[in-house]
Amino acid sequence: MNEDELRRRVAGFIRDTDGADRAAALGAQFDAGLAWVHHPAGAGGLGLAPDRQVEVDALLAAAGRLESWERNPMGIGMVAPALMAHGTPAQRALLRPIFTAEHIWCQLFSEPGAGSDIAGLATRAVRDGPDGSDDGGWVVDGQKTWTSLAHTARFGLALTRTDPGAPKHAGLTAFLIDMRAAGVQVRPLRDLTGGAHFNEVFLDGVRLGDDARLGDVGGGWAVATTMLASERAAIGGSVGERGSGAIALAVDTWRRTGSDPDRRVELTRLWVEAEVLRLSALRDQRTRAEGGPGPGASGLKLRRALLEQRIARFTMELLGPAGLVYDADAVRSGGPAPDDPVWTWLQSQAYTIAGGTSDVMRTIIGERLLRLPKEPGLPRDTPWAQIPR
Repeated sequence: MNEDELRRRVAGFIRDTDGADRAAALGAQFDAGLAWVHHPAGAGGLGLAPDRQVEVDALLAAAGRLESWERNPMGIGMVAPALMAHGTPAQRALLRPIFTAEHIWCQLFSEPGAGSDIAGLATRAVRDGPDGSDDGGWVVDGQKTWTSLAHTARFGLALTRTDPGAPKHAGLTAFLIDMRAAGVQVRPLRDLTGGAHFNEVFLDGVRLGDDARLGDVGGGWAVATTMLASERAAIGGSVGERGSGAIALAVDTWRRTGSDPDRRVELTRLWVEAEVLRLSALRDQRTRAEGGPGPGASGLKLRRALLEQRIARFTMELLGPAGLVYDADAVRSGGPAPDDPVWTWLQSQAYTIAGGTSDVMRTIIGERLLRLPKEPGLPRDTPWAQIPR
């Protein structure tokens, strides 16, 4: 499909969905193959090269029709790539309601004893067939934590341990879980801002059919790698307009608080760094489209987290004594988060933890990009059951 043909397809979609409600328009975009153009026909795509999505998104943005992936961040940013890479045809049918955000998803990875080291998780999935045979489904027991959007999610993608006698990376299996199923309990965790967008999730005897398994038995780490690489690419590689995002709030606050000339140089430095990061993300977005996300996404994620923390602190400090005041009631009541520098600073404290800690990102960069010696530890083939915890 050449550029003119793709333009006509986008123009036809925009024309045909004029006045349609959001869900209907997004469904039509999926059906037209304009959701993820690199997917095959019928799965939201046209079988084109991944970089052609940039053309589509530019045309949709010009028409005011480009939707943010944040309407369903876990589903669009993480689950959809995993379903395409590892899912059955029946499981890929879930892609459409993911894209339209009719089905919100969450990621059931982190546990109280397995945060940075997700492969060390202990949530168990055991066979539910007669005498533990392979004829039946599965029973899942365990606890997950820091699970964003679990309280609103319709489905979750869980990583479980199915073979404690195998090395920790080899004994994992991924499952799709109905968050309304018997045995699933979600409890909110309130963060520093006063909000509760993430949760702890208890899985108590949750029964699953084998059709809920994503990928091979023991192949859960491959699913996790697909999801985590996509997550870091989404976090680090998202590209906004020039001067948008955290730096826009900093500039606006600087102007509202008297345009302190002594802070102008610092603000300018931050603005330039934000623009360099934005351009780096734009370059990465184009090169990544040809080969998929890789370890380079960890570098962007690390840089974005550290820079946005610095910008948030600068913005809060511009307020002076007013920076000591914060109305958390709006957040606790479940309303939209206020566009408040103090709230932004509080929220930014999690940036170097969420999506993989900064130390984990540095390790990935050192070992996979710079080829430095690996971190000391037990041999990789040590059975999980023999690892001290």
